[in-house]
Amino acid sequence: MITNAILGLPTPNLIDIIDIAIVAALVFYVYRMIRGSNAMLIFWALVIILIAWRAADLLGMRLLGAILSAIASVGLIALIVIFQPEIRRFLLFLGTKTQIDDNLWRRLQFWRQQQKVTKNSGYEDYVNACVHMSQTKTGALIIFKRQNSVDELVDTGELVDALASSALIETIFFKNSPLHDGAMIVNGNHIIAARCILPVTSRLDIDPNLGLRHRSAIGVTEQLDVLSVIVSEETGAISYALNGEIHHDISPVELRQVLEKYNC
Repeated sequence: MITNAILGLPTPNLIDIIDIAIVAALVFYVYRMIRGSNAMLIFWALVIILIAWRAADLLGMRLLGAILSAIASVGLIALIVIFQPEIRRFLLFLGTKTQIDDNLWRRLQFWRQQQKVTKNSGYEDYVNACVHMSQTKTGALIIFKRQNSVDELVDTGELVDALASSALIETIFFKNSPLHDGAMIVNGNHIIAARCILPVTSRLDIDPNLGLRHRSAIGVTEQLDVLSVIVSEETGAISYALNGEIHHDISPVELRQVLEKYNC
């Protein structure tokens, strides 16, 4: 209290404490939503700017405060552009009662499935399926969910909502299957969706011989905290991508170790 009086700062009261707690909870919620994605850089930059802006305002630095205020305004517009799909889905969710009911039911069912997911229980099925597809040179792309939500990816494909098995995985990626083209999204031993469309990396420093399947595997790990496993249709080699980096031609033992290490 004495320090506040010396600096000329207001003494916090109960409302101030509640205000700070609510803002902290909102910041934490946003952090959990975008953790592991490229938007984290923008998030931390805005947090730093807002803290500096508030400090400048309290200390009476009008010029610095005006500059930071302008930067913060531009940053908020950038966030609106970046998260346009999420904002659009949220507005549609509020505007259509039928869609609200359907989405709530779908979320509830998905949440119940999530509670039943057992990590480590489906590794053998994924490894065995990749080995068999490697031997037959069947192209495959499996996305293992980790921390981030993958709802946006799921919405681009077909819901499967089934327990993973090597036979089901191989059937989905069989070349005459209607679901073989695109990515399979999984969480633990649960197959969420198939035939999903992924963002493609725009990096120029990767092997130019890599096809669209490998580029998509890299691209999705640049934006989300997921792990991609790829089976090459040309060579049968098994690879995986994580944090925008791809690791080629791994053995079944290495694949199992990767899945265990990253708790997929």
